[in-house]
Amino acid sequence: MKRHIKDLLFLFGVLLPFLVQGQQQFSLKSAIDTALQNNFDIRISKNNLEMARMNNSYGVAGGLPYVSASAGDNLSVNNYLQEFSDNTETSVDNQRENAVNAGVSAGIVLFNGFKVIATKERLSRLENLSEIQLNQQVQNTIADVMITFYDIIRQQNYLKIIQNSLDVSNQKLDIINVKSKVGMADAAEVLQAQSDVNTAEQLLALQQMVIEQNKADLLLLISAKSQFSYYIGDTIAVDASLRLDSILNYLNRNPQYLSAEQQILIDQQLVKEVSAQRYPSVKLNAGYDLYQTDLNKGNMLMSRNYGPTAGVTLQVPVFNGFIYKTQKDIAKIRVDNSMLEKEGLLYSLSAQAANLYRSYSTTLQQLEAQRMNFNLTRQLVEVVLQKFNLGQATILDVKAAQSSFENAAYLLVNLKYSAKVAEIELKQLMYKLEY
Repeated sequence: MKRHIKDLLFLFGVLLPFLVQGQQQFSLKSAIDTALQNNFDIRISKNNLEMARMNNSYGVAGGLPYVSASAGDNLSVNNYLQEFSDNTETSVDNQRENAVNAGVSAGIVLFNGFKVIATKERLSRLENLSEIQLNQQVQNTIADVMITFYDIIRQQNYLKIIQNSLDVSNQKLDIINVKSKVGMADAAEVLQAQSDVNTAEQLLALQQMVIEQNKADLLLLISAKSQFSYYIGDTIAVDASLRLDSILNYLNRNPQYLSAEQQILIDQQLVKEVSAQRYPSVKLNAGYDLYQTDLNKGNMLMSRNYGPTAGVTLQVPVFNGFIYKTQKDIAKIRVDNSMLEKEGLLYSLSAQAANLYRSYSTTLQQLEAQRMNFNLTRQLVEVVLQKFNLGQATILDVKAAQSSFENAAYLLVNLKYSAKVAEIELKQLMYKLEY
């Protein structure tokens, strides 16, 4: 098993330059552009916006005239039996009648308590809400892609740390092998050094697998049309210019907050629509009708009526069991709830921003100190290796220096990643996420 891992690592080291050369570089911008084009949630949000736009019309609001046409042809066959008071009777068998009717009618609402205007305004607000929700989905997708992208960079930096540890372990093993040949090292030191090399090799192989899995997850997140091999950079640059007061001032641009504002406006229009039901409504009606009946009885063979019609319909609500009043009161309560939800959302966003900024600023402060500590532990490993080569340090000293370097390196990478994630989430709150 150990031999197999060594062979794989050797093969990987030999082929790495050619593998990287054969792969395409995948930038953050390319990943986000692909996600914005293919992401299913964004495409669904775009369809919802398109439906809202189509629905936002005076026709749907009931403000345009309607025109309808109708036609019919009815044939009947009847048998008649009539008895009179003078004891006479008349019977007719198979009496056929054919009635044809056709007509065109049109109408338009002249006034219904401004309900048409209120409904049209509500449809416009719904379109605005769909557009805001689309923008929110775009921001969410960009944030998800960025966090996943930088997590891959973090894992690649982990790989560098493990590779560095493997290099140090190999140097340590080479020194011990030389000492062992001249009788200056015992078997325990050789075994310990070889065990450290084997452990680092195994960790290196496992970490490479983690990176490939994360790359596959990124392709899945951006809904890539096909799987492909790629490589990305290894730098995490953090924007250190964010300030809490600016963040709080920009919260009114947050899509969630804008959605809450639009919901209040929508509910206010619903109050106007319900209130309009208590006003009289006036409708103008017009039409043209034709009615013809073909008869086969008596002296009448055919009867035809046709001509235009026009009229005005006035409907005045008098009493309906206080239904309209109840509906209006409920609509007003819904507006109050929307306002409370908006206020609570602003409080929640402010608290979230404060917590994120606290983490962001604290991490930035720790970064500077950790960079210094990282450089110190790296120098420590070099010094201890030199002393170990001269016989002035033990294998345990080298292992302790290695451990200190690894801890410092991992902490530095994690601090960079944490600061970047906090930056992304803060900019997402401000609706200023750029790439």
